[in-house]
Amino acid sequence: MKNYLMGSNRRNNDIFGDMFDDFFKPFYLADSKREMKTDVKETENGYEVSIDMPGYDKKDINLSLKDGYLTVKAEKTEKEEDNKKYVLRERSVSCARSYYLGEEVSEEDIKAKYQDGTLYIDIKKKEEKPALPKNIQID
Repeated sequence: MKNYLMGSNRRNNDIFGDMFDDFFKPFYLADSKREMKTDVKETENGYEVSIDMPGYDKKDINLSLKDGYLTVKAEKTEKEEDNKKYVLRERSVSCARSYYLGEEVSEEDIKAKYQDGTLYIDIKKKEEKPALPKNIQID
């Protein structure tokens, strides 16, 4: 597996970066990259991913693997109270972020735990077996 986990949505030669994206984005939408700060470390056996997700419970978080993409989704909702009128409400949010791992990773190669507001994901590298010479029988 190559270092597929790294990447950026930044456009080439864009001196303003994401400034205009943030400016024109409605204030009520969550930005998953800002909300889900991620660190990725490469180890001998794979990758260790740490994602900050404060305020979520373990039951709010869902991990899925499809077509080589590991997707982390979280959704937090609070009960509506009829007698309260909110002027601003930002704490009921959902967010999602995907990381490309490659096609050779399976669900069995991924372990995750959630502790103290941080999601820890351990991804094992696929063992590369050296190609052994194969004798072909001649008929």
